[in-house]
Amino acid sequence: MIQLYPERLRHKTDLGWLKSRPSFQFGEYVDPENSGFGVMRVCNDDFVAPGRGFGAHPHSDMEIVSIILKGQIRHEDSLGNVEIASAGEVQRITAGSGVVHAEYNPSESEELNLLQLWFMPRERGLTPSYETARYDQAKLRNALLPVAAAVPAEGVAKVEQDLTIYLSRLDAGRELAFRQEKGRRVFLFVIEGSLTANGLALGTRDEARIADEPELALAAGGEETFLMLIDLP
Repeated sequence: MIQLYPERLRHKTDLGWLKSRPSFQFGEYVDPENSGFGVMRVCNDDFVAPGRGFGAHPHSDMEIVSIILKGQIRHEDSLGNVEIASAGEVQRITAGSGVVHAEYNPSESEELNLLQLWFMPRERGLTPSYETARYDQAKLRNALLPVAAAVPAEGVAKVEQDLTIYLSRLDAGRELAFRQEKGRRVFLFVIEGSLTANGLALGTRDEARIADEPELALAAGGEETFLMLIDLP
């Protein structure tokens, strides 16, 4: 079963300095019927104005993954980490027993765009931690490249949950196949371009939530397509 969630129907938040399109209920957007997908709780498509951001705020018992698509993000936390991440990098926070962090766009001129993802952890009360992983953008070409997963590797951020986040850039007309194990879910998000998933058409910023589709065929449209696929319980 593939459920399509078109971008045009997604809730939109506009605070002037922050424009956000949450996939699930978040902040002012309240929809108990759309509170998550498996262990996934948040997918926010955030656009942050230069010099603006989120002040210090707490988190606990959540895996937070930020995929930077454009611009830079400056991160500071109560663990002593201070770092700037750019496009091609993935930030991961294990909030665990508790962490306070702040994040903002350090640029004076360039907008920041990122996908911020939250997942329930494999267990509560984990030791908080933070990392940034840089992946090889050349390896995205016509392949599903893991950028965050339960098992860490070079260029792959470690997530304390049984999931894998893949990115891919498909040339026009190219196809990929993904095998979905029984009982698993797939969250599919088209960052740029268009594709079909088992024949269902998705455009830019459209998403699909997929279950019980053992064989998933992804075919790019008439242009290069940038996509995110998450395999999760």
